[in-house]
Amino acid sequence: MSWIPSPELLAPLAPWFDRVRRDLPWRAADLDAPHPDPYAVLVSELMLQQTQVATVTPYFNRWMEQFPTPQHLAEAGEDAVHKAWEGLGYYRRARFLKAAAGTVAAEGWPTDLDGLTGLPGLGPYTAAAVGSIAFQWPTPALDGNAFRVLARLLLIEGDPKDQAVRFRTWLEPALAAHGPSRMTQALMELGATICLPSPVCATCPLSERCGAHLTGRTGDIPPVAKRPKPKASTLWLYALEAEGHVLLHPPAAKGLLAGLWRWPALEAAEPSLQALVPAPGAVRAWPGWTQVYTHRREAVNPLHLSLDARFTPAPGLRWVPRAELAALPLGKRDQRLRDLLETPGQVPMEAPDPAALIRACSAV
Repeated sequence: MSWIPSPELLAPLAPWFDRVRRDLPWRAADLDAPHPDPYAVLVSELMLQQTQVATVTPYFNRWMEQFPTPQHLAEAGEDAVHKAWEGLGYYRRARFLKAAAGTVAAEGWPTDLDGLTGLPGLGPYTAAAVGSIAFQWPTPALDGNAFRVLARLLLIEGDPKDQAVRFRTWLEPALAAHGPSRMTQALMELGATICLPSPVCATCPLSERCGAHLTGRTGDIPPVAKRPKPKASTLWLYALEAEGHVLLHPPAAKGLLAGLWRWPALEAAEPSLQALVPAPGAVRAWPGWTQVYTHRREAVNPLHLSLDARFTPAPGLRWVPRAELAALPLGKRDQRLRDLLETPGQVPMEAPDPAALIRACSAV
């Protein structure tokens, strides 16, 4: 089935976007010229991956103050970069952004889409978004919002991602005709504010041209993807403190939590922790919480154990001065325990055997 040419079908998007576009700190005032700061576009696109605009905006402003150019970011220390990203999650994005900035600082900006795609962390979507928004290249950027808009508009059955190549070919003439930056951001804006999973069709500039709206099928197009049930676990997250130091895992080079410091944690099902004992006065506790990740859920039980003296830690653990704790980058779960340490807490009625916790963290 052939589609109506994109310059014609998407024509109402351009004037609609000019009327309603949000004032975002990374968005250029002039959408007909190349962006005055491509680096700002790069930072925003990496931050916006799987993160809402409202969350990203204050992080973006602080980031640009601390690392205003690719050169500043390339020369920054790893801990400073992760600390600036602290709370945004998906920390691999921060490492990719630093690596990409290093390449740009050393070699300049790429001159085509293949060059952008070759930068660390820039997949097909991010490279195309930077190309269109920063450099006015007609490179269609397809994120989840754009796929949802196009699936409904063109009445696509099944997973719209299967049509990615065809979508890009179809969109290019519209970007060329109405402006790459304007049209790319208009599609993003429509998907983020109107063509939501539960759409607001009454205010959509494309509703009278939308196949799903005209056939009453916005509820089942695109189909909702089934997600695997997250793995559930229960753990003790604990801060061991002695002689003005706390025990932490230093950042790993790879993995989900690379670049972040972490508190020691043990599954509550560990045999050594099965027997709960009356807690001595040196143990503080706080109400637990559930930490939700993409593929798992953790029931977290936070503890603080004060010791008289430090012991030789097991490999992968390090005593860190308590005074330095605030400056270290931690993930959300570990930030929460760090913040709880500044509150009184309470002596728990029962807790894991403190000796078992110490044995788990000791090299002896």
